[in-house]
Amino acid sequence: MSRNEQETRQRLVEEAERLFAARGFARVTVRDICEAARANVAAVNYHFQGKDGLYHAVIQTAIDRMRGTTDTIVAAGRGRTAEERLTSYIAIFLQRVTEMRDNWIHQLMVRELTEPTAALDLVVQQVLEPRMKYLGGIIAELIGCRPDDPRVRRSAMSVQMQCVAAIDRRVPMHSVPATAAEVAALADHIARFSIGGIIALRQRPPRREPPGTRRVRRAPLPRRPARP
Repeated sequence: MSRNEQETRQRLVEEAERLFAARGFARVTVRDICEAARANVAAVNYHFQGKDGLYHAVIQTAIDRMRGTTDTIVAAGRGRTAEERLTSYIAIFLQRVTEMRDNWIHQLMVRELTEPTAALDLVVQQVLEPRMKYLGGIIAELIGCRPDDPRVRRSAMSVQMQCVAAIDRRVPMHSVPATAAEVAALADHIARFSIGGIIALRQRPPRREPPGTRRVRRAPLPRRPARP
């Protein structure tokens, strides 16, 4: 591949990242991407065998970077307490997703969750499941229970959703952190808040409900008086 071809391919990927993240897969055309990348329409077929192939390349780039974040989180937590590991998890996650270079990844993942494509299964298998397994292990240690305890799943969801909401510009309740100091302060708050709530769950084992739909008992209807 010549240097010009390599540069064209890179421009296509970069513009596709931006456009797919902003509009979603269905609302972006090959022509949109090629015009933004200053490339011939045939370039997408040449380099990626079509729009689907280009989207897969974009998704794979996102997956590789998200897996890199998970690897960094795991490495930073080795040899540390559960509370320190959770604090580190939150801090690193927020640092990565607030970096402008990778901001498109968060936008793209929101698109995949609201308008899923076949690529979502790949993201779940390669990123979300391993990451949630690691987070769940920390939470299970804090509670003192098995990883499959319902409290673990609910707590992991709570931690993750706090982090996601904190960087979602559509949430009007606060401003998205813009500086390293603001990110660190927010990470510290989420960690303290989460740890306090998780530890409180030690005293409250989950309520076990029987399988199936619970039936609501109704009061018996009054009998009609017998006719004379």
